[in-house]
Amino acid sequence: MTTAAARLRVGVVGLGRLGKRHAENLAYRVPGASVVAACSPVEEEREWAREALPAPRLYDDYAALLADREVDAVWLVTPSSLHAQQIVDALRAGKHVFCEKPLSLDLAECERVLAEAARYPHLQATIGFMRRFDPSYKDAFDRIAAGKIGRPFLVRSQTADQNDRDGFFVRFAATSGGIFLDCTVHDIDVARWLLGKPRAKRVFAAGAAVMHEGLREFGDVDNGVAICEFEDGKLAVFYASRTQAHGNDTHSEVMGTAGALAIGHNPRANRVEIYDATGIRNECTANFFDRFEDAFLFEARAFVVAVRDGVASSAARAGASLADALEATRIAVALRESLLTGQAVMV
Repeated sequence: MTTAAARLRVGVVGLGRLGKRHAENLAYRVPGASVVAACSPVEEEREWAREALPAPRLYDDYAALLADREVDAVWLVTPSSLHAQQIVDALRAGKHVFCEKPLSLDLAECERVLAEAARYPHLQATIGFMRRFDPSYKDAFDRIAAGKIGRPFLVRSQTADQNDRDGFFVRFAATSGGIFLDCTVHDIDVARWLLGKPRAKRVFAAGAAVMHEGLREFGDVDNGVAICEFEDGKLAVFYASRTQAHGNDTHSEVMGTAGALAIGHNPRANRVEIYDATGIRNECTANFFDRFEDAFLFEARAFVVAVRDGVASSAARAGASLADALEATRIAVALRESLLTGQAVMV
């Protein structure tokens, strides 16, 4: 961008389920942003972009998009195994970069990205831990910072998805990194954020494939539990599931010395309550797109503001840094090791 008032020209890379959501937000709901390019190796996804977005330049090759001088920032919604190198390539091309989680499935690759990013302090690099921008989680964070529950010492957090009878998660298992890297990494980031970013000391994890036996081939499970001990005596307890009958049920609790907070305990789609022969109930959010629709939008707006105001801005600090993403990956990798070995793992 040449001036503070200029629009951030974004190239969206990856146009799958989540990539489409990001592209539409950036194109139509984020002030100060313009989607000028989109990239996917899949012709059907490029055709979608041609119809759904306002005249973007379309690429089937990432290197070609990076060579586009009219692109200020890239928005990566690509397979996890590609993230690290794609971030490095974007920074070397002089582009700001937003990347969906995780930073990488490999710790050495995470550290390589941090080292490379340090060479480009003028460029914004953010990882998409969108729960930090969810209004309810942000309200809880502000209350904790104001001392409303005393000193926080324990977080219980879960990511529980509605059961997918089509077996998407089984097909995805070979490249997902496992349930703790794919799902619990969000809860790990939330726990560290709400507890003041403590460093992990030891973890233990266990799990079972209760409905999707095909996951066993990849050392993965469809339900997992974990405990994380931090160096300052704080604790986190995690639950991850891919088999919920009622919908996406993502919630967290924070225990403090003077009170507690519960975030999203009742995963309602809206405030309508249904009274019928089965009892009294409310409908649940069907998936994480619906649960965190606002969070995805607010994180995109914050990224644009961070680029405009510089990486030291409050908007930049609000999001997850590359260092935060490294720590979340470090803990998730240790949880995966604990799941496979049945032993506690020092982090």
